[in-house]
Amino acid sequence: MQFYAPVASFRDPLFPRVTRGLPVPPPSTVRGMLAAATGAPAEPVVLGMTAWSEGAGTDIETYHPIAANGTHPAIGGRVPAVRGGMTVRDRPFLARVHLTLWLPEPDGSRLQQALRRPRWPLRLGRSQDIVHLRDISRVTLEPADAASIDHALAPADGHRAGLAHLYRMATTVSADRLTTTWQDYLWCDEPTGRHPVQGAYRDPTQPEKDDQAVWLLSP
Repeated sequence: MQFYAPVASFRDPLFPRVTRGLPVPPPSTVRGMLAAATGAPAEPVVLGMTAWSEGAGTDIETYHPIAANGTHPAIGGRVPAVRGGMTVRDRPFLARVHLTLWLPEPDGSRLQQALRRPRWPLRLGRSQDIVHLRDISRVTLEPADAASIDHALAPADGHRAGLAHLYRMATTVSADRLTTTWQDYLWCDEPTGRHPVQGAYRDPTQPEKDDQAVWLLSP
């Protein structure tokens, strides 16, 4: 499945007071998009993914700081009180984001139907970052000892390509948003070509990429 987003922003929650952005959507964000398609509270499915963007930039976003324990007394204390008024911060964003997903059966067929007629709008990142479904097709993945790693999200022990960066990202977030599960992932922002891989599959339908490596990531 191939998706495209004109603009997307993936804030790194490990830096709460800094507007640091991730260069690739976390698995929790992707699973949230799939949950929007089905209308379920969550979709903790196994998935493989590659993601990359054509560009990046920084704009300015308005923030309204909220008091940690303040409420608005005039309306029964149901609304948190704003502290310090309005402020602005830099917000990093990605432009022209490309996302490819591999969803094993039986979830693949179920989610394929939901994505054709999603229950809620499909978004990546913030609520206004609409994502478009470009292609749905079936492929048969094959076990691989070597494949092209280009932009694939891999577990920390998935390969040893020198161009890879290690990112700690959320894999799942509970429905009440009180519990987050974290995991380390490898991702390359530059084409890498063919490398030895561990625990990976390859997509033989992409020969122009030396058979794309795919890691099926469990929640």
